[in-house]
Amino acid sequence: MDCFDKILDSCKYVVDNSKYVKINEDKINELVLNMDLIKPNHWLMSNPYGILNYDINELIHFLFIFGSIDCSFWGEPKWQIEDNGKFVDGAFGLLYVLTKIKKEIGYLDFTRISYNVFEEYFTGNIKTPLIKERYKIVREVSEIINNKFDGNIYEEIKDMTSDIDLFNFIVSNFSSFKDERTYGEKTIYFYKLAQLLTSDILHIRENLENIKVDYFHLVGCSDYKIPQVLRGLGILEYNSELSNLVDNKIEILENSKYEIEIRASMIIVINMIKEKVNGKMSAIEINDMIWGMGQDKSKKLKPYHLTRTLNY
Repeated sequence: MDCFDKILDSCKYVVDNSKYVKINEDKINELVLNMDLIKPNHWLMSNPYGILNYDINELIHFLFIFGSIDCSFWGEPKWQIEDNGKFVDGAFGLLYVLTKIKKEIGYLDFTRISYNVFEEYFTGNIKTPLIKERYKIVREVSEIINNKFDGNIYEEIKDMTSDIDLFNFIVSNFSSFKDERTYGEKTIYFYKLAQLLTSDILHIRENLENIKVDYFHLVGCSDYKIPQVLRGLGILEYNSELSNLVDNKIEILENSKYEIEIRASMIIVINMIKEKVNGKMSAIEINDMIWGMGQDKSKKLKPYHLTRTLNY
């Protein structure tokens, strides 16, 4: 059983025993009937901060730093950072801050950047949530890249064009990407950030280096926006207890049954869609398509679940 089969197997166990979340397969069939099977452009290909102009060594290094802390920006108020008179948040806010650090300091080696400087860059309308934990992670990632890979992570991964190989490399060498839960007595595997980083690197290399890559084994990046969209489509159904918590924006604890069932159900839904389109789209492309639907601000959706975590 490979790493992604382990994720699917553990998530299926959750869905089979789920109390708070159910999957409506009829609604999945409705979505599949109306799906545009054109593969979406990868989200980083149209980023506004010029990272695609970086040297490939710098770009892969950048993605490891970015991917390690691309998580948990929600709050009241939500963290925002000013970019030339406009405010950005979430992943794009993180992109903006890291590109600014790289431009103004000249590097993203956080063994050479103090916590106070890091905190200052990440202070917008408020300090970004989990600021101390984020600094600890980027410092650890920098230490591993420096000490284990002589400061050049691209050289280590340049021959890895398979998602299985790259994903295993990431989770074997960088402990901050660990993303596991316990449901009953069973370990449930998600590894959202590791999958996202794997996808980002392979898509970027496919486009910029014009090489053949394989990201077909990835199973989906279990977060909060995709379940929100799936619930809006009627595919995920929450029982009254969970609906009350989510709709009233009451925080759901990491490793709670609520959180695990939401995340596991999302993974299984994406896999079901992949099977129903006969593999014409990969799970990660379906994942990105649904995530993109959640970026449409004109669509009014019920709130997403709130869990403060370093995993998504």
